[in-house]
Amino acid sequence: MATIYEYVRHPRAAELRASKPVKTADLRKVNHKNIFVRTNARFGLKITMVVGTMWCAYLFTVIALFALPSAIKQGTYFIVVWLSSSFLQLVLLPIIIVGQNIQATAADKRAEDTYKDAEAVLKEAEEIQKHLLAQDQVISDIVLRLEKLVGGTAQ
Repeated sequence: MATIYEYVRHPRAAELRASKPVKTADLRKVNHKNIFVRTNARFGLKITMVVGTMWCAYLFTVIALFALPSAIKQGTYFIVVWLSSSFLQLVLLPIIIVGQNIQATAADKRAEDTYKDAEAVLKEAEEIQKHLLAQDQVISDIVLRLEKLVGGTAQ
């Protein structure tokens, strides 16, 4: 049988099978081989985990409010300074970290879904290849029969 088409598998398909989706935790470097990188990553992660909570935002709000009466007594300029430096920076920091953690979780979920989608598409493509090979076989058989039929009557 003459081969109608020779399927060559894309190299990325093997890479996909050998890997898993990258998640935020994989990039934190807490298991890095360099002790300085590993220590900094672990320390930074612990601080971020503590500061990046709404409880920390509430605590920072209470701390900032202690300075408010003094700022009010000193006038408008100090109220603006208190609002911009003490309150907004102190309170928004943990809230932003909480939001980033939520976004990282969502990104991890999207990465997992995209990976599963890619696996599904790859599996479907493999099934299409099997179907096409089966069709090639049937077409080749028909061509052989026709060649015999045409060749047999011509003699």
